[in-house]
Amino acid sequence: MSLLGSIVLATVIAGVASTLLAGLFLLVPERARGVALPAMVSFAIGSLLGAAFIGLLPEAFIGLGPEHGERVGGVVVAGLLAFFVLEKYLLWRHCHQEPCAAHPVERSMAGGLVVVGDSIHNFVDGLLIAAAFLSDPSLGFTTAAAVAAHEIPQEMGDFAVLLHSGFSRRKALLFNVGSGLAMVGGGVVGYLALAAVEQAVPYALAFAAASFVYVAAADLIPAQHRRLGLRAGVQQLALITAGAAQIWLVHGLHHG
Repeated sequence: MSLLGSIVLATVIAGVASTLLAGLFLLVPERARGVALPAMVSFAIGSLLGAAFIGLLPEAFIGLGPEHGERVGGVVVAGLLAFFVLEKYLLWRHCHQEPCAAHPVERSMAGGLVVVGDSIHNFVDGLLIAAAFLSDPSLGFTTAAAVAAHEIPQEMGDFAVLLHSGFSRRKALLFNVGSGLAMVGGGVVGYLALAAVEQAVPYALAFAAASFVYVAAADLIPAQHRRLGLRAGVQQLALITAGAAQIWLVHGLHHG
């Protein structure tokens, strides 16, 4: 399979297939969803942090060389600041529960705002996946796996907001699949742009790492503290560790 074909396949799985899985999960009884969703979010935290620190950042350092390591750090800091601005002013924040405190707007408006914000985020995720593939195809699949791990619980939250806004199940599914296709578009655009400017790939990898760290640290980890008690903490830590470990294992198998 060509590199572009691999990027399209990975973004379809991460963007569209994860949306369909999230839609099917809505058929599960609400009580079971309430148990499974926090566990999936904990696992996603580990996957995102693992992809950032085990996969993306080492490749960015290798690509630029040790004499330019500070540039990687600079891009990460710039990326974190950029995502702060995006989250604050362009509806970047994703919902992992309903009602969603991140979108405290009138019900009739919330659904459309979520679709717009999700489409922007998915497009950027596609760009980041393309950058990872251009560095190393195995890193591309690892990055796509981390994105998918986060997309499934996020899309479940988005479905809840859309239904709460008056969307039918069919309409909510179609709009979420449409926003998932933005990831495929981002992957194709990223491939065409970065393939022509290969020296930009390490910077794109560092930016991707910043995205993953920001989502994990700013969006997902704070919600973990809403569940109190030793048992909840141990479960969360175990699932976060498992998420990071699966990235480490997959990355190690391809580089061992």
